[in-house]
Amino acid sequence: MNFVSYIKSAVLEGTQISRFNIVTAVFLGAPAHFLYYFLFKYAFHLPYESFALRITATLLCLVALVKLRNPEFLGKYFAIYWHIMLIFVLPFIFTAYLLKNDFHELWLYWEIFMIFILIAYVPNWLVFLFDLLVGVVAAILFFLITSPGAQLNPDFNIPLYSIVVFFTIVAGYVFSYSNKQGQIAQEKNSATQALAGSIAHEMRNPLGQVKYNLEAIEQNLPGYQPGRLSAPINDFTLDKLYRHVAQSKMAVKRGSQVITMILDEVREKPIDTTSFFYASAAVITQKAIDEYGFESSEERDKVVFDKKEDFVFKVGETMYVFVLFNLMMNALYFLKSYPKSKIFITLEKGAQFNRVKVMDTGPGIPTENLDKLFNAYFTSGKKGGTGLGLSYCKRVMQAFGGDITCNSVVGQYTEFVLDFPVISNDELQRRRDELVAANRSLFENKRILIVDDERTDRDEVKEILLVLGVLVEEAGDGKEALQKLSEDPYDLVIMNLNMPLMDGYKAAEMIRRGEGGSKNAIVPIVAYTAMPYYIARSKTKKAGMQGLITKPCLQSELIRQLAGIFQQKLSLQSLKGKSLLIADDSSFNRVALKTVLEKQGIVIDEAVDGIEALKKLEGGSFDLVLMDLRMPLSDGISATNHIRQSENQELASVPVIGLSGDSDEASIEEAMHAGMNDYLIKPVDTRVLLMKISQWIR
Repeated sequence: MNFVSYIKSAVLEGTQISRFNIVTAVFLGAPAHFLYYFLFKYAFHLPYESFALRITATLLCLVALVKLRNPEFLGKYFAIYWHIMLIFVLPFIFTAYLLKNDFHELWLYWEIFMIFILIAYVPNWLVFLFDLLVGVVAAILFFLITSPGAQLNPDFNIPLYSIVVFFTIVAGYVFSYSNKQGQIAQEKNSATQALAGSIAHEMRNPLGQVKYNLEAIEQNLPGYQPGRLSAPINDFTLDKLYRHVAQSKMAVKRGSQVITMILDEVREKPIDTTSFFYASAAVITQKAIDEYGFESSEERDKVVFDKKEDFVFKVGETMYVFVLFNLMMNALYFLKSYPKSKIFITLEKGAQFNRVKVMDTGPGIPTENLDKLFNAYFTSGKKGGTGLGLSYCKRVMQAFGGDITCNSVVGQYTEFVLDFPVISNDELQRRRDELVAANRSLFENKRILIVDDERTDRDEVKEILLVLGVLVEEAGDGKEALQKLSEDPYDLVIMNLNMPLMDGYKAAEMIRRGEGGSKNAIVPIVAYTAMPYYIARSKTKKAGMQGLITKPCLQSELIRQLAGIFQQKLSLQSLKGKSLLIADDSSFNRVALKTVLEKQGIVIDEAVDGIEALKKLEGGSFDLVLMDLRMPLSDGISATNHIRQSENQELASVPVIGLSGDSDEASIEEAMHAGMNDYLIKPVDTRVLLMKISQWIR
């Protein structure tokens, strides 16, 4: 830590403006100074008393009372006022009276008392010495100016008194340090309880959704009849099952996001902006509405979306969707008592900022609460709320380069306004050019078949792909696609799901059976549909498709998706026959990872802890290790340390990817320091896992 940083931290530590400190300063300091004037002047008949000094100290203390009623009083300058007040009412006045009363015995005692009180208010030794020195020097100057030529006759043992003062300061700071440690422990305990309460509260909704969907799946499953074939499931029931599975997956995803959000908010972890991308506000907003876990169709009907003024913004999809989820969840909570109320989500273009407005015609928010809405841990009438949601939304919007504000009239409406910086055409074109240049080598001379009964949709996709040097063929339905595939090999197929004659699901099934030619049986297929993403994703994955793009799509989104598939295809080709060790004490995690990786032709071995992992590594040869951080006997950190210290150079250099549910910087830093090459947070996304493995094996 450099000198400037140390001074800043000292000032921060020495400026403790808590409610308790303000209350004691006001309700003890103000009356004490006022009453002591009369007590010392008329009861003890001390030589010197000044009503002007006493009333000034009283008023300085009383002014701090404004801070209790108005937290914004003086803003950042209140800290300066606070120290001026402390200096005046403690070291300045006490030392001035000590000098003016010619070191009267009573004021010698009061001086020691003042030192102890100042330590209590200023717990940092450097700031304490500064305040004390400024106050004492000011008092000496005051004495010299107001008592020119006065002679002081101290009749006390100055060295002995100095020793008492010194040990008063030492004892005061020992006591202050002990008190601070107890306070830190108490704050940690309170923070832990608040964190547990926040997670428990916020997880009720996604867990309730999972429970509801599992019950719905159970109701739609055919009856269990041992030894007999179950009744076939009709298309309507099968569609419902897919919907419930998709909603359950989304609920689990939201739950995971909520936990990450709360942990990041509590730790004040900076938001990573590297994954932000350009997207259509209408498409992403519609996707968020489709994926929200509404409790009923009536609740879904309360949300009205007007997307006429669509615009392009640069966001992180997961974070933006979370912001909308939070706003909708809060609005729906308050609308339960207002059955006829609605939530209107509107897109609006502007000169400097484009806006997404979320307005509900519910009870409204009191004016006095509007300025506090985005403060951490503040809640406005929501029973069991934690106050973290809107605080995190504020951080997310600021990371997007915009902001979130709220307007409300009690009894009429509440409107949240999300501001996004306008993306210029030049910026969009520059980004498109960069995207094309970065991915052209992946696409060039690739043969892609676009299958869609809508010519305008085919033309839209075709126009994007031709810029990348792609050879494009078209088909108007599934049957025509099979005919073209049986004649020539293709590198990728973009398949509309809903088409006459033969839909995309049936066409994909027949392609996988080899009816589009043996060379195309494993061709990557990307679904292209106007269906809600979360529903179509499960169906397309089951049908053997590798990706999903919703209509309409931006050029950047299409290129990003297809480039990912081509890159993954190249990566996976290099993984066949590679050997990998999974070290995890959870058998479920090992089985899940093994199932995914063996499909790519990777040879898998397993270990239940760090000790077994080391034995297997020493007895065999592996291309990579997936290492859980938290295991019994020997955890992943300890095992990785042993690997890196091995005299066997092949073992010492084996790539190790850490797996953990901890997303905090300390855990990641610990893993990297131990010698791990990379770090993934559970639950691990399959695509990300395969890309990381491919990266480190190469």
